[in-house]
Amino acid sequence: MPTLTDQTHQILVYSDNVNTRTAITGALGRRPSAAGSLVSTIEVATEPALMAALDTSTAQVRSGKPGIALVILDGEATPAGGMGIARAIKDEIFNAPKILLVIGRPSDAWLASWSRADAVVGHPIDPFELAAAAARLLGQDEAN
Repeated sequence: MPTLTDQTHQILVYSDNVNTRTAITGALGRRPSAAGSLVSTIEVATEPALMAALDTSTAQVRSGKPGIALVILDGEATPAGGMGIARAIKDEIFNAPKILLVIGRPSDAWLASWSRADAVVGHPIDPFELAAAAARLLGQDEAN
């Protein structure tokens, strides 16, 4: 099993639903893009756990270590939804990681833009769409 290195991107996955987290991590695989580097995922089910992971990441970055590069949030999570969390992350964290938001309905796209997410994909999760969006946000898309 590969070890976490500077070439490995950390991705934080948030959903209160274990099936959604499994679908997201399965869609990402170990390498979202054939041209990209490995990814390591951290799964959390609650907002406090998510914020603690981001606090740890911020401390890592301050000490010169790589932190979380991408946060994938479930917009349908409860009690704290991914859209509100995305907005809070962008408002409260200096140099916040990129955010990919998974929304339940196409009509939620306007609210996703309010959340300041960097990219949006829909439920049900399409593995190719999610992996491509993650790769783009990590700067690893096939066009690079």
